[in-house]
Formats: sequence, C-alpha cells, structure tokens
Amino acid sequence: MKQFLVTIAGVFIGLALFFVGVPVLLFAWVSASSRPVPVSDHSVLVLDLRGGLTDQPPPGPFAALSGHIGSVIGVEQVLREAGRDDHVKGLLVRLPEGGIAPAAADELRLAFKAFRAAGKPILAHSQGFYADATVVSTYELAAASGDVWMQPAASFQVTGLARDDIFFKRFFDLHGVKADFQQRYEYKTAVNPFLQDDYTPAHRESELSWMGSVYGVVFADVAADRARPTAAVRALLEAGPYSAETARARGLIDHIGQVKEAEAAILAKAGPGAKLVDLDDYAEGRRGGAAVSGSGPAIGVISVEGDIMTGKGGGAPGPFGGASTIRSDDVAKAFQSAIDDSDVKAIVFRISSPGGSDTASEQILAAVRAARAAGKPVVVSMGTYAASGGYWISSQASEIVAEPTTLTGSIGVFGGKFALGEALGKFGVDMRGVKVGGDYADASSPVSPMSASQRAAFSAWMDGIYQGFVRRVAEGRKLPEARVREIAKGRVWTGAQGRALGLVDRTGGFYDAVEDAKRLGGVTGLARLRPFSAEVSPLDALRRLFGGASAGARIVSGLSSLADDPSARALAGQLSDARLRASGATVLAPHLVD
Repeated sequence: MKQFLVTIAGVFIGLALFFVGVPVLLFAWVSASSRPVPVSDHSVLVLDLRGGLTDQPPPGPFAALSGHIGSVIGVEQVLREAGRDDHVKGLLVRLPEGGIAPAAADELRLAFKAFRAAGKPILAHSQGFYADATVVSTYELAAASGDVWMQPAASFQVTGLARDDIFFKRFFDLHGVKADFQQRYEYKTAVNPFLQDDYTPAHRESELSWMGSVYGVVFADVAADRARPTAAVRALLEAGPYSAETARARGLIDHIGQVKEAEAAILAKAGPGAKLVDLDDYAEGRRGGAAVSGSGPAIGVISVEGDIMTGKGGGAPGPFGGASTIRSDDVAKAFQSAIDDSDVKAIVFRISSPGGSDTASEQILAAVRAARAAGKPVVVSMGTYAASGGYWISSQASEIVAEPTTLTGSIGVFGGKFALGEALGKFGVDMRGVKVGGDYADASSPVSPMSASQRAAFSAWMDGIYQGFVRRVAEGRKLPEARVREIAKGRVWTGAQGRALGLVDRTGGFYDAVEDAKRLGGVTGLARLRPFSAEVSPLDALRRLFGGASAGARIVSGLSSLADDPSARALAGQLSDARLRASGATVLAPHLVD
C-alpha cells in the first residue's frame, strides 16, 4: 500500500511538472522568439474567415500563444491599425462557405468600410456560398468588400434566412419524461421545445420578427454596397440559387477565378513587389501598441462573452483557453480596477452573452452602477447577442450601442426541472427520494414533478425575479414599468428593433461605443484604450497548478504515512463504503435566466 501511494505521488508530481514546466518553457520560447514580422512597402494582408470567429479574443492567460486573432474585435482592431499603416496596401478576405453571425458581419462590415475609406482596396474570395441559416450575412460582408470573387463552378445559394427547432414533447410523453418548467412570459421560448410539439403563435411571431429584421438589414446593406435598389437585390437573390457564372452575369459578384488568380489581382492593385502577409503575422509584432499604453485620459474597456455565472476563475475551464463564461466576481473586480484608475474617464463594456444566472447578472449590474456613481460613464457595446441576463447587465448603462442585427431584449425568466422517475421506471430503474425539513426541500428533485404547493412557491420566486428585471430596465432606460412590461414578456428583439423601442440608444459597432464614451467622459483626440480584465494571469495560473500539485502531494504523502496504521485502513474502508452508499441521483437545480 505504501509503495502504491508513493508511486501515485510520483505520477502526480510528474504530471504537475509536465503541465507547468512545458507551458513555462513554451511561454519563454515564444516571448524570446516573437519579433515583429517584416512588412514590405507594399503588403496585402490576408484575413481567413473560414475557421470561424468568436466575438472577443479567447480567454485564458496562454491563449495569446496561439498567435491567432480569432475574434471579431481582434480583427477590427488590427484592420484599424492597418488602415493607418502606409506599408499596408490592401486586404484579401477568404470567405467561409457557410454563415457568419449577423452581428459579427455588421461589425466587420464597418471595419471593411473604414479600411476602404483609407484608400485601400479589399478583395473577397468565396469558394461557394452554400445554403446555411446565416449565409446571407456572409454575402453582406462580401458585398462590403467592393470586389467579390467566386471559384469557378461554385454555387451561389444566398436565397434567404432559415432556422430549425426540434420539439421533444411527444417523445417525452411517450417515455414518461415530465418537463416541469415555467416561463415569464409567452415569448420566453427557450423551454418551448420541451413543452410543445410545434411553434406556439407567440413563438412563431417572435422568431419571424427578429429574422425579418435581420433579413431587412442585410438587404439594405447589400443594396447600398452594390449600388442597386433594395427590392431588386432581394428579388434577384430569392430567385436563386445560381452558378457562379450566372451570379456574375446578374451582377451579384464581380469576378470568377481561383484563389491564386484573386491573389494576383489584389497584389497588382498594391503595386510592384507587393507581398501577401497573414493578418495574424502582421498583428503578432504589434500587440500592446500605443492605443493602450502611456498615461493621461483613457477609456477603460471591459469585455465579456458567454454564459453568465457566479464566482470567479476566468473565462475558461483552464489556463489554456476554452469555452467562454462570464464570472460575476471577475467582472466586478475589473470594474473596480477601472474605477480605481484615475486615468480612466469612461468605460466601454463589450457584451456578447445569451444570459445566465440572475444573481450573477445582478452582481455585475451593481458594478455598472458603482462605476457610474464614481463619475465614470459606462457605454455598452453589444456583440452577437446581449439578451436576457445579457440585457440585465446592460440595462442601467449610461448608453447602449448595438449592432442592427444584435439579438437583445428577452426580458424574462424561465425555470424548472425534468422529472425522470416515471421514465426510468419503464426501464426497470426505480428512483426514490427522502427528505427532512420543509415542503419545498425536494422541489428540485428529479424523482417526480413539483407538488401544487411547491409549484406555487416556485412561481412566486420567478415572479419576483421577473418583476425585478422589469424594474431595473424601467429605471435604467427611463421608461414606465407598464411600457417595459409591454415589450418584455421574454421577447427577443434585434438591435434595430430595440432602438425603436427605447431598449437601445443607437446602432453601431465597438468603436462607435468608444466615441460615445469619449464624449461622455470628456476625452478629446485619439482615444487611448485601456483593457481591464480579471482573467487568471499566467503567473496565477502557474501558482494554482503548483498549489494544486503540492496540495495533492501532501495529501498522498500523508496517506502513505497512515497506510501502515490498521485503524486508519479500517476508517478508509468505512469511508469508501459510505461514499458508495451515498452515490445517487443528481439534483437538477432550476435555471432561471437565459
């Protein structure tokens, strides 16, 4: 036993050294070898969008080691700098075959237009626009380039905007699964697939409304960028699909050619001796430029992306990046740092979130209020979405700026559980439960649906959250509560619709929000942007890894010293038996805001 535990300790320490030592060496190597990539006097940047983009740079202290920008905001920042760089003469864009998030296309379209306004051409090359829920947004971005190319024999399938939902009610009824959920109110449709077998009238109305708004924005933008009447563009696209040759004949694209031909065309525009430079390589030697350094008046930037959760720990499950989450302690800490910084005169709060925990959302909203109380205006910039909890944390900002196709609003709550006892019983699995305490103690148990009294208590809880949400929106947007209730009910709106309803102050992108923050903060001239983040630093990440490893080693060492004690071994056996007896069904806690 002792030798076994010593071996385990050795393995534990070896793994710790691997997961700590390798990143440290890698970080040191990248830091030592990173040099600005040479840029010729006639450089053409290459932006490849086929790998997809997040809204913001990926979280995690070692994410930057990938050398890949990978985010809408990151691309926009680099293009703004490139627009001012005399060495950069153009941009080649490799378009994805499928769709781009509509709000991401809006943001990048603004970046493209600013780049072209600096007198620099853009060529967008597509290997085909294929039927996808949001391929219309990809074409919207292509049209903003001013020069759209397609590969020979590719297909042009930009004919509309579509989406699908799967409804599980009949499956649940067949197998005895009880979806015990409540909504506030009829437009809060996130749980409709569990409760219905088809779209309800409210669900269908809401979906078609925001989709129609996105569709209208796309056609208006394409018509403006292609200098053609909106109705004519819409009729032409909806009559498709087309071959690349037909699309060119009808004026939907400009040229047909392979990538090499497109590269030669944009290099010719750039001038003799022009070279292609990957956007990531161009950005690598320019991280941390003048826009975020120095002293004097600055605009703080706090960026969040993902589901809103309580606690802390950075945006990803590990130090090397991953799925994004918004941790309320982290965001509150970032706001406090911006409040304490005397150089910061206003804050841009960039949000891309579908929602999450109501308590976490309230903690973040309190941080927004604290910044405003400290005399630092907060301007929200909405990304792909800022809905439900994402709107909760936006609602009391000084101003709200959203992309025309941002999905926002969804002022409502839902919650509940799946009752699985009957379903499992059909397979010979009997789920039982016991409780002590009050009637509500097992309300979230998956054994059976809530009792009438439990459902009433749960309903009152949800009512309180909904009423609080409405009240915060009314206060922040300076709207009567009755008016907020009319436009709430869980309904999703686009940024353009939200602007008309008073939920958004104006439509625009990140740098429009920066300009608003400058105005509100009394900052003139070129804005210095100062990012604030409570993500785990590389040093903290290493400390946590070392701390975990050393703690584990101490535990294993302690266990090895006890291994020869008969009473200790007996106690360990009893604890193991108790653990096995205690294992059972996982409690499904209600989820409230999303």
